[in-house]
Amino acid sequence: MEGVGTAKTAMHAVSPLAGEPIKRADAERLAGVLKAVADPARLRLLSLIQSAPEGEASVSDLTAPLGLSQPTVSHHLRILTEAGLLEREKRGVWAYYRLVPSAIAAIADLLTPPRKRATKKAR
Repeated sequence: MEGVGTAKTAMHAVSPLAGEPIKRADAERLAGVLKAVADPARLRLLSLIQSAPEGEASVSDLTAPLGLSQPTVSHHLRILTEAGLLEREKRGVWAYYRLVPSAIAAIADLLTPPRKRATKKAR
């Protein structure tokens, strides 16, 4: 996932649904971010973190609900963090993860055709 860029930088500028063809480099960055969320475990991680009482969770909070080992959960969290979808805050020996709302919104905008976006904002 190196060189992918973050969801914030990759998606605000370009959408494959904007009506114009996107450049190869932009398509590669977007594909990297979408690839980060295209895994069932990572989708569940985003959901679990979002629905956590404080909107954040540590690896230890996530291993049992996912049924995955700590190293595997840490691997998935690293990929989501590198893609710009999560932010990580170290507190003592624990790291806590929370969603980056603007990055999640950027994915939604990316996948919403421009006409639908205009209708949504007008409501």
